[in-house]
Amino acid sequence: MFKWISPRRLNEIGILGMNGRNIDYIGRYNDRSLYPLVDNKFKTKQMAQKYKVIAPKLHGVIEHQYEVKTLVNLLANKEGFAIKPARGSGGKGILVITGRKGDCFVRASGKEMTLESIERHVTNVLAGLYSLAGAPDVALIEDLIQADPLFDKYSYQGVPDIRIIVFKGYPVMAMLRLSTRVSDGKANFHQGAVGVGLDMATGKAAYAVQFEKRLEHHPDTGQVLNDIEIPNWSDLLLLAAKCYDMIGLGYLGADIVLDKDKGPMLLELNARPGLSIQLANGKGLLPRLRQVEALEETHMNAEDRVAYVLKSLK
Repeated sequence: MFKWISPRRLNEIGILGMNGRNIDYIGRYNDRSLYPLVDNKFKTKQMAQKYKVIAPKLHGVIEHQYEVKTLVNLLANKEGFAIKPARGSGGKGILVITGRKGDCFVRASGKEMTLESIERHVTNVLAGLYSLAGAPDVALIEDLIQADPLFDKYSYQGVPDIRIIVFKGYPVMAMLRLSTRVSDGKANFHQGAVGVGLDMATGKAAYAVQFEKRLEHHPDTGQVLNDIEIPNWSDLLLLAAKCYDMIGLGYLGADIVLDKDKGPMLLELNARPGLSIQLANGKGLLPRLRQVEALEETHMNAEDRVAYVLKSLK
């Protein structure tokens, strides 16, 4: 949407660029010593448990190659689960099992896997095949998220998630990411998922794009995107705001999913959230960031910060 607009015009409408994000916000407000708390999903989950932030239940951790053979017992009687690399990024290495068929496990795509195939996948995780910089990693086995049926008609296969940018503890911008056929059922925006900008006061859809082009309907399901409204919106904002108290990073991205039984759950945090959320919203981040920076006194608790956002952010 913005690629044909002049730099002067981008500045006028408040678009935050890469240099501005890295220097003025990440560099200024994110203490690098805190990065491991978000770059390592195992540490994030441990912090979430400590601060009572709701996240998918952890069933087990495989840290060493000799533990791979314990999977047969760890996965026994589990119909659905997810295996994730603790230091993965961009959804790489995440294996989602939705059921069983005889001795095989069934993936979200319908493809079947043997236990031996899962063991090889975990071995690859431990070797760092999916981790940042290829560093040795650990594998997390988590509860399978039961996506809220609200999104069934808006998303192709995968589980939608909601990215919320949190600045100094204030949720300032949000987008819903809907998987598509092109994105292979994943909610990764850069792979072709639909990004739906959300009104911060109501949680209603305000804008939508795919591959930088504005959309009115989901490209696969044909559903009208403007009809989307996130239920219990303030609960999502509160969950995101509490992540600031939990981690301490001044500028972060919180990825949240809606489970049909457990409600909003924290999926993961990002210390370097991308800027495409501005595309999904059709507006820039800078006015909202500057509004929060200009506050003479910041609110001490998450509830008060969310109340301010619902009332004051435009």
